[in-house]
Amino acid sequence: MRRQTRVMTEWCTRAAFGQLRMSGNAPNHAHQDLDAIFKHKRLLRTQVRKTLKAIDPSLRSHQDNAVQDIVLAAPWFKSTRRFCAYVSCAALREVDTYKLLSQVLQHHDGAKKVYVPRVEDKNSHMRMLHISRIDDLIANSMDILEPAPVDADGDPREDVMQANDPIDLIILPGLAFDRSGRRLGRGGGYYDTFLKNYHDLAKTRNWKQPLLVALSYSEQILDEGVIPVTSSDFPVDALVSPEGVIPISTAALNRMGLKDTGLHS
Repeated sequence: MRRQTRVMTEWCTRAAFGQLRMSGNAPNHAHQDLDAIFKHKRLLRTQVRKTLKAIDPSLRSHQDNAVQDIVLAAPWFKSTRRFCAYVSCAALREVDTYKLLSQVLQHHDGAKKVYVPRVEDKNSHMRMLHISRIDDLIANSMDILEPAPVDADGDPREDVMQANDPIDLIILPGLAFDRSGRRLGRGGGYYDTFLKNYHDLAKTRNWKQPLLVALSYSEQILDEGVIPVTSSDFPVDALVSPEGVIPISTAALNRMGLKDTGLHS
């Protein structure tokens, strides 16, 4: 599987170089470069999906547990008081978050406040709403679990954008990542839009920006430079894979208590 990931990385690197080289020689090359980036992202998504589909279910389960155990045991997570996290979808082959969310909601007695996504429309509009138990999640029309807009008492759930206190951490999904923090999403723009809005809110309120941590299977981590990015793409501060934590930004090194880059358990 690691060889398959390496072959995919090499193929994507060649594809990216070819696309960007051609666009550089064309008129209006800035627009062409952007078109080439989007095309490369689509090609890369296709390759990553094939790789994820090929992972043996038992290996996937092992990696799911390893990633969640690393997060749950980490001092930087134990000290987190308010965070956003995605609710994993098996059909999308995302790193599972059920164990992580369940343990937090069942055993922390409200010490940690959890917000999870609710997609509002097809225009990249996603809200992060507060939940207090795993049963607050219901399946939407695409069979993806998300919170209802109101709680059991009929009261509107707290939106993280209207909360009085900042969040410490955002746990992100993605199709692929690299060790410089580049993230390849699924193309909808929901997370990048939310991250931009929350970044602006935190800046306006003079809050510390939350740590952006992505969960990743080993096969999703590609070589640096393979994932193309635009100005609207948000890099992550750290990755958590079955091998351990990969801190990327200075904020991650400082707040996670790690001293250098590379793999850390």
